[in-house]
Amino acid sequence: MAAKADTRMKIVEAARELFHVQGFHATSMADILKKSGVNSGSLYYFFKSKDDLLLAVLDLYVDLLRPAVMDAAFATTDDPIERVFAVLAGYREMLVMTGCTLGCPIGNLALELGDSKPDVRAKIALNFTNWCRAIEQCLREADDRLPADLDRERLSRFVLTVMEGGIMQARGHRDVKPYDDAVAQLRDYFDRLLGPSRAAA
Repeated sequence: MAAKADTRMKIVEAARELFHVQGFHATSMADILKKSGVNSGSLYYFFKSKDDLLLAVLDLYVDLLRPAVMDAAFATTDDPIERVFAVLAGYREMLVMTGCTLGCPIGNLALELGDSKPDVRAKIALNFTNWCRAIEQCLREADDRLPADLDRERLSRFVLTVMEGGIMQARGHRDVKPYDDAVAQLRDYFDRLLGPSRAAA
């Protein structure tokens, strides 16, 4: 059973990397076989189609959100507001490391596939929802420093919009500056929201 699980994970991880770098449509099953190092029988034992494999990749992103994205960023600071910006800093590192050539993997798939595959769109939406909930948790932990009438859920979606929009512009310009500008403006907005509490934090 462990060997089967390892083989399945090899396939999913290979597909995840290729879908991120090449896109879903540009990635063939032959590409995935080569990348994973498994034979076609093993691949089709676990996945009947590339669409089935994509759903598994999106499930993996759901599972990895906390350990790979949020927990790593949250470990850098105890301040809940700074944790929001630590998450954004992690995406900036990805942009710099790739020369602004790779976007957010979920955002990429949303743009490529969101209109044509309802089951895929639902899993993409779940990934976005879980991302926002993690950010919203940070905002609620900073409750006493933020205006009481501030909608924490809507603000978490605004943070997501800044991240995705900043990444898209950085890719378009092949320059991290648009991303930095977007995050800097978000920082200014937070500073205005925090007001006097910023000095006491």
